[in-house]
Amino acid sequence: MQPTRLLCLALLAALAASVGCGPVTFSVTLGEADVRLRESAVLETPDRSRDKIAMIDIDGVILSIDEPALGGGRSNTIDRVVRRLNIAEHDPRVKGVVLRINSPGGGVTATDVLYHEIRAFRERSGKPVVASMGDTAASGGYYLALAADRVVAHPSTITGSVGVIIPTVNVSAGLASLGIQGRAVVSGPNKDIANPLQPARDEHYAILQAMVDEMHATFAELVRTRRGLEGEALASATDGRVFTGAQAVEMGLIDQTGGLRDAFRLARELAGIEGAQLVRYHAPSRRPTTPYASAELGEHAPRASLLRELVPASALEPGRAYYVWPAGIGTR
Repeated sequence: MQPTRLLCLALLAALAASVGCGPVTFSVTLGEADVRLRESAVLETPDRSRDKIAMIDIDGVILSIDEPALGGGRSNTIDRVVRRLNIAEHDPRVKGVVLRINSPGGGVTATDVLYHEIRAFRERSGKPVVASMGDTAASGGYYLALAADRVVAHPSTITGSVGVIIPTVNVSAGLASLGIQGRAVVSGPNKDIANPLQPARDEHYAILQAMVDEMHATFAELVRTRRGLEGEALASATDGRVFTGAQAVEMGLIDQTGGLRDAFRLARELAGIEGAQLVRYHAPSRRPTTPYASAELGEHAPRASLLRELVPASALEPGRAYYVWPAGIGTR
């Protein structure tokens, strides 16, 4: 056990001892990485085949950071998904994977890393991957769907939002009205780009815009190569707008409309099997009974900050680059 966790447990024990009379109870959650994941079948074809299709959830904001938690943070988005991909890869009975995506996107780097992990799984294992979109699979959520062999969405799914955002906030005018002045000592004229305490400078935002344009070009190129879009069709699909699942089929962004059962059937077809169980990997205390049970992955919104307390609906950290649809985050 890690020293920090031992310290936390010792502190809690000391607190319990200091209370004196009366029973004291407490519980400590050490995170998913401390338990062995179990497997449960949530759908099954009538023939009761021993073959399996693994359903892996990608839920919430996609991040590469651990959430703070007593005794150690929960595992991050990449760790959660890769852990399950590794199980699916090394289980000979698993013939394919369904990625169930319910995400408005996330950090640019985290999204790109996870995309390449999914592609590496596909190349190493030879097992087909089908993306099944839920309520929202926008921006980085759509980016991850591009790693799949086929993409299925509900007609009402919100997807698209191909683009990049680097949120910034400037409070210098408000502070000045209170007689407060911020002044940074910097090593060069561009060291304090987007400093919220200094007046905004157009030349600084031109630098940020160039970064956003470069990242957007990467995203658009991925859409071009994975979906085969060109010219005006590509431009319209990658200008940041969102689409319903039905519209995304017409745009060529996804393959078909349908639900989880359709994705399950398609994964079996691509794997060349008729029957299979659809299985999910989960912590012992969170056994799902249907494929629609809440995902274990749904609690990884960005870490708290003063800005998020003031503007909770944005939930975006200033200065970080995101493949995300901001309206899809809400107050998670």
